[in-house]
Amino acid sequence: MNSVRRFVRRPGRIAAEAAALLIAAVVAFPLYWMVLSAFRPAGEIESAEPRPWTLAPTLDSFRRVFGQQDFGRYFLNSVVVAVAVVVASALIAFLAATAVTRFRFRMRTTLLIMFLVAQMVPVEALTIPLFFVMRDFGQLNTLWSLILPQIAFSLPFAIWMLRGFVKAVPEALEEAAYIDGASRARFLWQILFPLVLPGLVATSVFSFISTWNDFLFAKSFIISDISQSTLPMALLVFYKPDDPDWGGVMAASTVMTVPVLVFFVLVQRRLVSGLGGAVKD
Repeated sequence: MNSVRRFVRRPGRIAAEAAALLIAAVVAFPLYWMVLSAFRPAGEIESAEPRPWTLAPTLDSFRRVFGQQDFGRYFLNSVVVAVAVVVASALIAFLAATAVTRFRFRMRTTLLIMFLVAQMVPVEALTIPLFFVMRDFGQLNTLWSLILPQIAFSLPFAIWMLRGFVKAVPEALEEAAYIDGASRARFLWQILFPLVLPGLVATSVFSFISTWNDFLFAKSFIISDISQSTLPMALLVFYKPDDPDWGGVMAASTVMTVPVLVFFVLVQRRLVSGLGGAVKD
């Protein structure tokens, strides 16, 4: 009987695995083409009959990328902005999620609805108002003009996600900690913080990716001081309307992807547990 059941289930399982492989191939193909183009010689990139392989890989595109005088500066700026946004948004979101979950106060529901509505507003619609805000505060052409808006846009999603993790921690655990003499601050950082850490990691990944790949704010707020630009702006060095250097664009894009992959590999275990809901009552 069991063998019959396995035989009945097998076609469905094969179809599911085949569909998963097909979706993975579709998702991975643009990345493969990007890396392939980065290693292709210029003649193959400009060929009218592109092939999904190359027999003469070269590092010329990467040499042009790393040979750019300001590329290292762009990379450092991207690291500073991404780390600042991830750390600040994680800490603020943790405290805010704890406040809206554990405390009762006026307009609490309204505040949560405002967080949700903030997620619905497209970034493009707020770029011009943010430009004038940064101009009035004298923050144009500084890294703060990139850090502050990214924190603001990362917080609503992070707070909503962490709210579920904080709520999943039983209140009995908090009461037991107070009975044992723990202060509110000690409970917050030594007990609650480790329990919701998987959720913090999950939100940090999304914050890191959106900040690392941001082009709109970097193009809008960094106007004249190119020393404050980030890596996405480095792509413009290789893109010229009349004669674009596609090899340089693809090589720079490949270099930009590496830190994201490294960050993902480092936090993948906690990310999976965070998305699956590791905290249980």
